[in-house]
Amino acid sequence: MEIGAFEAKTHLSALLERVSKGETITITRHGVPAAMLVPVEGAGRRLAHAAVVARMRDLRKRVKADRMSVKEMIEEGRRI
Repeated sequence: MEIGAFEAKTHLSALLERVSKGETITITRHGVPAAMLVPVEGAGRRLAHAAVVARMRDLRKRVKADRMSVKEMIEEGRRI
């Protein structure tokens, strides 16, 4: 898709949403390509709710509250 610079500036949020879904957008200045918006490879994809819950349940099985401080639990969670 090609879009003029003025229109791109006006609709940047919508364009970024489209790019995050895999679309590539060329921004033109007076009809001449000036820049491209492209998806970032390996960008942090959001985990599905079910995946987050599953990881929390897994962590709960491995960490026993009576044996660890809250700080230790936080550190354990960061190692996942």
